[in-house]
Amino acid sequence: MERLCGASFLLPFLLLGPALCGQTSQPAPVQQPASVAASDSQLPQQQPSAPPIPASAPRMSKQTRYEIIRDFETQLVYARTAFPMGTKGVTLKDGVTSPNGQELQQLLALWGPALKPGDPAHISFVQIKDDHIHFDINGGAIRRKKWYQHISVSGTGGAEVPLSPNENQQNLHGSYLDIYFDKYVPEMTAQQLRDVLLPALDFNAKNKEQAYLDTVPPKVKEAILAHYVLVGMNSEMVLHAKGKPPKKVREKDGDKEYEEWIYGNPPEDVDFVRIVGDEVVRVETMKVGGEKIVRTEKEVILPKSEKEAEAKKEEVRPPNAPSLRRPGETPENAPKPADSASPVPPTAPPDIPQPQGGPGPGEIVAGAR
Repeated sequence: MERLCGASFLLPFLLLGPALCGQTSQPAPVQQPASVAASDSQLPQQQPSAPPIPASAPRMSKQTRYEIIRDFETQLVYARTAFPMGTKGVTLKDGVTSPNGQELQQLLALWGPALKPGDPAHISFVQIKDDHIHFDINGGAIRRKKWYQHISVSGTGGAEVPLSPNENQQNLHGSYLDIYFDKYVPEMTAQQLRDVLLPALDFNAKNKEQAYLDTVPPKVKEAILAHYVLVGMNSEMVLHAKGKPPKKVREKDGDKEYEEWIYGNPPEDVDFVRIVGDEVVRVETMKVGGEKIVRTEKEVILPKSEKEAEAKKEEVRPPNAPSLRRPGETPENAPKPADSASPVPPTAPPDIPQPQGGPGPGEIVAGAR
């Protein structure tokens, strides 16, 4: 009987023993350093990409239209391409923005940029039409009328007099984006639309610097993060890599003018960044020990800058320039002399009598004298 009582007393401990041992045998969670946790919290929270829009998607329903407009209006975004000033905005279709390339550079040189890559902007108006969606950026290219500008008062003569001027004023700091689809605007989610807009607008960036780095080549991005200047960069990339130069020197080498941006003061390393136009052509580094490192070979190749396109804007012929050609004539089909000399207008032979008429204005004035 005593043995049975002792066994019943030890039974709970025998059953709970393995569970207690299992709890104590688990390793304690490893605590990450505070610096690692802080760096992880600073990483952008990238939203997962949505599945692509199916080709057989139906037209966008009215309920989805309201949701898209409510979701996108007043949102803060970052530009991934340049938006020129003026009434011509940016068009996006099949993942390609237009204008682009040389055409975009000419527009930026002539009118200036309303937005540069990496600049923050807000979507002020969304309009969903039959085959495209219209986004006004920073108020749009044209300022919209107020409610009172649509009101007019009729006078006694029957003429309508508006209460305020009715001219459409251009918004220098605004532009627009039109995204076109093949047949009609299909049914989609808000995340699918964000993925489609990614070539022009960035919804994931948390600051201007991050949005700008996503628009440059990988080699330039690594150099900017390392605060290193590559030969071939433009001035904006240098500003992102090194900041504003404490000292600038403008010099002239023969017929070529350049700017020397100087970073650092002795006894530390000093960098001399030479910029011609808008391109870095030479980087000279003076080390503390007296060593001089000069780099002149191009290390990165970029598209032509805005200043180079601006230098060529004088060569662009305006559409309404005066011309001696007839309507429809081009330089190819215009008549040209055989010997490449300007033809002399024919004169009347001396034996043909000239038509008689009254005295001309010059003869009258001469006779009056």
